[in-house]
Amino acid sequence: MTITVDQPPLENGSQGYIPKNTEESELVLDGGFCIPHANSFGHKFRDYDIESERQKGVEDFYRVNHINQTVDFVKKMRQEYERLDKVEMSIWECCELLNQVVDESDPDLDEPQIEHLLQTAEAIRKDYPNQDWLHLTALIHDLGKVLLHPSFGELPQWAVVGDTFPVGCAFDKSIVHYKYFLQNPDYNDPTYNTKYGIYSEGCGLDNVMMSWGHDDYMYLVAKKNKTTLPSAGLFIIRYHSFYALHRSEAYKHLMNEQDIENLKWLQVFNKYDLYSKSKVRVDVEKVKPYYQSLIDKYVPAKLRW
Repeated sequence: MTITVDQPPLENGSQGYIPKNTEESELVLDGGFCIPHANSFGHKFRDYDIESERQKGVEDFYRVNHINQTVDFVKKMRQEYERLDKVEMSIWECCELLNQVVDESDPDLDEPQIEHLLQTAEAIRKDYPNQDWLHLTALIHDLGKVLLHPSFGELPQWAVVGDTFPVGCAFDKSIVHYKYFLQNPDYNDPTYNTKYGIYSEGCGLDNVMMSWGHDDYMYLVAKKNKTTLPSAGLFIIRYHSFYALHRSEAYKHLMNEQDIENLKWLQVFNKYDLYSKSKVRVDVEKVKPYYQSLIDKYVPAKLRW
């Protein structure tokens, strides 16, 4: 599909994308979704400075995360989990496991994760009814958080959730609670602490090691189980927590042309992922047949995890 791009500003000052589909009617990637100024608790989204007990816990989470996410740790985790030898189960079985999970790194959400998945998917479905791959991507993008479950080794929260970032090169100062990287062993390693580190300009994000967590794990599950989601869907799954890139435009020197194209979809997806969080409940049984039809279309009945 050939796409040309115009970039008008969104309400929050970020850039929107309006690709024109030359094969169909115009597809507007800014949708009709209005970005709220605050969540249902009355504070701004992703506000890491507000004083609260929850925020203190979030900051401590990032302290431990930033100290321990090293090149050696990421290599160890990928070697352990890319075998996909823990469990065999369906997408819905995985969704049900997430009912037991609360993300300690999220300053906005303390509801079970299944609520967030369906809120995100339904908001996207309303604005992009013909992009069914994007609906399914929204439903499954956080399923890697099952790494917190005992069946998967019950990894600590700092090794599963939170913002992600490259390892093997300098940590960018735009990353939330950057100050704690000073205690990371890689921070003073001359092999890893330069702009490019072990990478090269335009090498492509596929060749970059990201901090270990649910994003990279779910990407491995989707890819190795041969789901038929388009590359943009896999890109969203793998990098949706990479806020230093899609919010602050850091690390763009490592991207290739395919990354640049896929980033347009990720930036669209991100506002739904972030701003659809609310106390409004989704009727799971009502929407389940639709999402099951998408699972049947793109995903095997049982996946290796």
